[in-house]
Amino acid sequence: MTDTLDQWHYFSTPVYSIMKPNFLETARSVCNKSLSAMRKNNKINEVYPVVHADVSAEEELLELIQYTLNTSWNVLSDQGYNMNGLQTYLRECWSQEHHKYSSMEYHSHNDCQLVAFYFFECPKDPPRLVIHDPRPMKTMTPLYEQDLTTISMASDRINFTPEPGQLILANSWLAHSFTRNSSTKPFKFIHMNISTRPDVVVPEYPATADII
Repeated sequence: MTDTLDQWHYFSTPVYSIMKPNFLETARSVCNKSLSAMRKNNKINEVYPVVHADVSAEEELLELIQYTLNTSWNVLSDQGYNMNGLQTYLRECWSQEHHKYSSMEYHSHNDCQLVAFYFFECPKDPPRLVIHDPRPMKTMTPLYEQDLTTISMASDRINFTPEPGQLILANSWLAHSFTRNSSTKPFKFIHMNISTRPDVVVPEYPATADII
């Protein structure tokens, strides 16, 4: 008999990412037009210098949106949810333009199943997407980490450096934020909230990205 502990890991927290540069040109064109219109009609707030534009009804973004919805259905099914008789749909979709010193504060979503980000303009050294530990009781018994540069079970947040053409998806209950934009160039992305609803006919979703 060896004096070795058995070890199990439960309640994992997946984050999904894939590069889809084929949507870049359309996303930039459509979103920049919508953001420009919002800037023209609204003064940028000095404290929160961010511009929002609803792009959920933009037909030119349909291919990107449908790809994201199909992938979302596959993600939820792969996670073990019974998706028979359900379809994914776009609850909200807006473009964001973060100017210098703008950020997104810590939050999660309780009115959808998944959140998705599609980045289409990133300055040099862009804001980081920060994924926070979703276990509230862990934050009540903190210990210092041995090495902040190493991802371990002691980590309480993980950050991602966005790239143009990158699509990131995560469960909606996973708290997230963005660090401040230190660049004079704006940081731009599409934010999608994805929900489920009953479907009269069970959809045959085409294969999209492999989930590993």
